[in-house]
Amino acid sequence: MKLGCIGDDFTGSSDLANTLARGGMRVVQYCGIPAGPAGDDVEAGVVALKSRTIAPEEAVRQSLAALDWLRAQGCTQFLFKYCSTFDSTDRGNIGPVAEALSDALGGGPVVFCPAFPATGRTVYQGHLFVGDRLLSESGMKNHPLTPMRDADLRRVLARQTSRHVGHVAMADVAAGADAIAEAISRENDEGRPFVIVDAISERDLVEIGRAIPDMKLVTGGSGIAMGLPANFGCRAGGADRASGFARPGARAIALAGSVSRATRGQVRAHVAAGQPAFEVRASDVMEGRLDPETLSDWLLAQPGVPLAYSSVEPERVAENQERYGKEAVAGAIENLFAETASVAVARGAGIVICAGGETSGAVVSALGIEALEIGPEIDPGVPALKVGGRELRLALKSGNFGAPDFFLKAARIMGGGDE
Repeated sequence: MKLGCIGDDFTGSSDLANTLARGGMRVVQYCGIPAGPAGDDVEAGVVALKSRTIAPEEAVRQSLAALDWLRAQGCTQFLFKYCSTFDSTDRGNIGPVAEALSDALGGGPVVFCPAFPATGRTVYQGHLFVGDRLLSESGMKNHPLTPMRDADLRRVLARQTSRHVGHVAMADVAAGADAIAEAISRENDEGRPFVIVDAISERDLVEIGRAIPDMKLVTGGSGIAMGLPANFGCRAGGADRASGFARPGARAIALAGSVSRATRGQVRAHVAAGQPAFEVRASDVMEGRLDPETLSDWLLAQPGVPLAYSSVEPERVAENQERYGKEAVAGAIENLFAETASVAVARGAGIVICAGGETSGAVVSALGIEALEIGPEIDPGVPALKVGGRELRLALKSGNFGAPDFFLKAARIMGGGDE
């Protein structure tokens, strides 16, 4: 194994695996830290954790354990992957995890670049944009667990770490790999080893990758991985990932736990397309009126691509959190979706489509999945996935990703639904 990656959630990890596979690397996504060694043919291993919103101390512990396993596989460079919207709080977990990984690898400069231009995430003058809006003016300002109300990544990261934070501006990035490398070195020499790097295009991300072939630790969204495979001698245009992937006629179900604008729009589009949809109300879950068996029965009794969703407007989310408690509501809905997926798969569902990082992580854990093969891309940042050793297909979508028809498109690519 050449490149070792640690993802702080399952959807972002599959997004990263997709990027590396497009770059020509042989990739396996591991769901948690594997018990045994990787196969000899794996060039990039992505260890997916569910560590984005847990206590920083536990996120650090899990991430260091993942690092130990990846180092034992022979990796020479490591990538800590987080969301392209830099999802975190003032406690972390981006800063604490990056600091711990850097210390374990002997220090040195570390790049931070969450840019993903294909989905509208760009970094300019150290500020993160979503489309033409600052992060703080996007839907992320109302995220129920990690509300992002500051677009200046230098300030956000500085609140999470004892390291001084530097910046490589667009002028250096536009000048190419050599200028980027020189600017990173300059920031490190001046006592700012954690370096936010601007990027507004895929070319910028490739040049950043070219500038850091020997950097031990790299951090960012999946876009930062675009320039890394070439440093290991890999080239895009390998095997057809769609060949033999689909399961024609497989029963598909969809579960949406994200409250992002994109997912709410996808739910509306799914209903408008005449597909069956079931709103999971927080009050029904918290007060015991809805259980996994009932929801699974409903999903498997429907035609097409049935969807169960808890994706509601921010105002309703806030009301539910005030009434039942933020962590209690989130945990109860995650558990419901996870157990529903487990019951539905046991009863014959062959395709599970998940929207939302926390929901996806809970579902993968409940299904006891150890490793995932990377299949064809559904939408930018979202590949279809095949469960190793099982006839089960998954799509794990970040709440913010995907076209309006995502659920139907995912089912079609993986061979399910009868819409």
